[in-house]
Amino acid sequence: MNNPNQRIAIYYEHPEWFKPLFAEMDRRDIVYDRLLADAHWFDPHARRAPYALVVNRMSPSAYLRGHAHAIFYTRQYLAHLQALGANVVNGYDAYRLETSKALQLELLERLGLRYPRANVINHPAQAVAAARDLTYPIVIKPNIGGSGAKIRRFDSPNELSDAVAREDLDLGIDHTALAQEYHAPRDGHIVRVEMLDNRFLYAIKVYPKPEEGFNLCPADFCRPDEKPVALDLEACPVDSVQKLGLRVEAATPPRAVIEDVTRIVRAAQIDVGGIEYLVSERDGQTYYYDINALSNFVTDAPNVIGFDPFPVFVDYLLERAGITQESRVGLESFAIA
Repeated sequence: MNNPNQRIAIYYEHPEWFKPLFAEMDRRDIVYDRLLADAHWFDPHARRAPYALVVNRMSPSAYLRGHAHAIFYTRQYLAHLQALGANVVNGYDAYRLETSKALQLELLERLGLRYPRANVINHPAQAVAAARDLTYPIVIKPNIGGSGAKIRRFDSPNELSDAVAREDLDLGIDHTALAQEYHAPRDGHIVRVEMLDNRFLYAIKVYPKPEEGFNLCPADFCRPDEKPVALDLEACPVDSVQKLGLRVEAATPPRAVIEDVTRIVRAAQIDVGGIEYLVSERDGQTYYYDINALSNFVTDAPNVIGFDPFPVFVDYLLERAGITQESRVGLESFAIA
C-alpha cells in the first residue's frame, strides 16, 4: 500500500480557504498531501502520474498575497499533468478559463449565452475607444481576477478619460482587461450557482450593500493592504462576503438557468465551481458574468442552504480517486503534518 499513486493531493495557495475541506478529510482519516502552489516544483522527465487524484484549488487572486508567480507556474504544472494523463479535478482547461475573463466571454459567446457587453484591451490608452460603443456605467476589469482589487467603475466617458490621462488604470498582472458594461442587479442581488460533477449542488443570493456604492469592500479577505478596494462578487469568496455583513440566502434558480450553467461547466471542463449571474435592473434580462473554477463553499452552509457541501465534495473526490476505506487506512504513513 506504500504507493504514492494511491494518494490524493490537494494543490492550493490560500492558507485559510480550505480548512473546512482539510477538516472533513481529517475527520474521515483520509490520508492526503497538501501541495502549496508557491513552494511547488516538478520534474518534466517524470512520465507517471504522481497521485491517484490531484485536486486543483489554485486561486487567481494569489497575486494579492505575493504569489503571482504561482498563477503562471500552475499553468505549466497542470499542462504537465495533462500530458501524463493524470486524474485532475479542475485541470488545465478549467484553470486556463479561470484565469482569463476574456476566454470566459468567448465561451459564453460560443454557447449563445447573454453576458454584459465588453471589449478586451491590452493597454490603458485603449480604454476610451474600447468603451465608446458601450452603455455607461462601465467597469474596467482585469483579465485575471483578484477579489476586485483593480476593478474600476466609470459613470461617464469624461470620468474614464480623466483616469487614463492621469495614468490611473491598472489592467492587472497580464496587462489585459475588459471594458465592460455594468448592470445593476434587479432586487439588489446576484446569484451564484454551485455545480459539482455537472450537477446542481446549490445556489445562493448575495446582496451588495447599496450604501457603500459600487461594492466597496473593507474586509481583509478582499484586499491586499489596509486600503478599501472594490469588491468583485465574482472573485471574493462567499465566506468573506458574509463577514462583510452582506446578506446571503439560499436561492432556487429557474430551470433554464440551471440548464445554461450545466452547459457552461461541461464546455469549460469544470468539475467543481460556481457560475454567477444577475437579472439586470436595466432591461430585465439574465446576464452571466463570471465563471469560477475555484469554489469556496458558503460559510454556515447548514443554516444558509440546509446542508454541508464539504462531505458531498469529499465523497466525490474519493470516487474520482478510486480509493477505498481499506486503502486509506493502509496509507497512514504518508500523512502530511
